[in-house]
Amino acid sequence: MSFRKCLENTCAMRIIAGHAHGRRLKAPRGLLTRPTSARARESIFSRLAVRMDLDGVRVLDIFAGSGSLGIESLSRGAAHVTFVDSSRDAAAAIRANLAQLELSDRAHVLVSEVHRALGELGRAHESFDLIFVDAPFKDDMSAEVLAMLGEFNLVAPAGWIVVEQSKRAPAAPSAPEAHERAFVATIGDHRIAFYRRPAPAPSVE
Repeated sequence: MSFRKCLENTCAMRIIAGHAHGRRLKAPRGLLTRPTSARARESIFSRLAVRMDLDGVRVLDIFAGSGSLGIESLSRGAAHVTFVDSSRDAAAAIRANLAQLELSDRAHVLVSEVHRALGELGRAHESFDLIFVDAPFKDDMSAEVLAMLGEFNLVAPAGWIVVEQSKRAPAAPSAPEAHERAFVATIGDHRIAFYRRPAPAPSVE
């Protein structure tokens, strides 16, 4: 979907799978939000599906925009999603999408700059099974955000981080300490890197 079309009309996308399959989502007007394409979302969730069960997981959607990644997770069975975006227009779009899908009780929207939001979540000892990082392509903070996720211990054991970048960006960022970069895929104009925090080894009695 072109930025010009987003500027002239409120962008609309559809949920790919789950109980809300086919329902439309609205994105904020203007050029500041770049909705994740349906092709990229489908690829992300197809790859996750063979590696984790989304039922009951806690999700963090950073630079959430329309909330499409987090809401797709809710449709597929996630228990709760925390959305982070500094734009009030984006937050309004996320809340409207959640309300129309009757998902508001399974979500929390943080309207905050990302450093402040992650600091607050860290101090609250929050942890998440799945985290999406979709920083603006022109101001790619992916490496910095990954480091903060490790610093604040925001990834649950066996949890996953999905980082979406332009394929023209430098190589995918290194994994945070105690995490590993599992694999990287290129889908259209996107480079999508998957990171995992290994589960602790079982104790031996």
